Amino acid sequence: MENVTDRTNNPFGMRPPCEQYVPGYGDANAAFHVVGDHPGVHGGASRPDGGTTTAETAPTDEDDGTGLDGSGVPFTNDAGVRLQRALVEAGLLDEAGPRPTVRGTFLSYLHMCVPDGTPTEREYAEMERYFDAELRAIAAHVLLPVGERATRHVLSEYTAQAAKTDDDVAALHGTEIRGSGFLVYPVRDPSEWDDGDEERLVQALRALQSTDFRREVDLGRFLPGEDTWRVR
Repeated sequence: MENVTDRTNNPFGMRPPCEQYVPGYGDANAAFHVVGDHPGVHGGASRPDGGTTTAETAPTDEDDGTGLDGSGVPFTNDAGVRLQRALVEAGLLDEAGPRPTVRGTFLSYLHMCVPDGTPTEREYAEMERYFDAELRAIAAHVLLPVGERATRHVLSEYTAQAAKTDDDVAALHGTEIRGSGFLVYPVRDPSEWDDGDEERLVQALRALQSTDFRREVDLGRFLPGEDTWRVR
């Protein structure tokens, strides 16, 4: 089923129970879903005027954004933009920046509310329903969890591989793990990348896109005529 919306910022209208948050951003019918930790790790919270993103100040699709951090968009601090540039090279984004030009990709956080420091386990649990609802609405084929927290969460909740998989994200970086209806490509936090990490990720994603990676079934055979009906 296809989501019908032309919004790239918060396309599902998520309103978490906090004044300050960074909603998901990108293609609501994305094949790739990039998952970060929270705005304090990968950016998007602090605006250039020193304020923070709220329900009233979150950017609309008409806003241009005025800086690489504070755009109200995930992955817009220095480390986040480094990841964006790798995704451009891999063909998942058309252009990096405060409001990246997406190409079949969605960006979001496990914990979209802007925390005071590191969120507690209870706060992560309270935000889980928002993240899970967004993830299942998008129904991407490939999940790219960024950093240790996001990788651990995605492996435990959306695969049966957590107990069998090394928890060293540096070792898992850019490798394929088959999940429950998803392919998972863990990404080492861009702030920790060594020489070769960017190229390793880019090459892995390019190789994936050269294959028939979409997990779909054509139910068109049950319909009259020759139309196709591809579903997840």
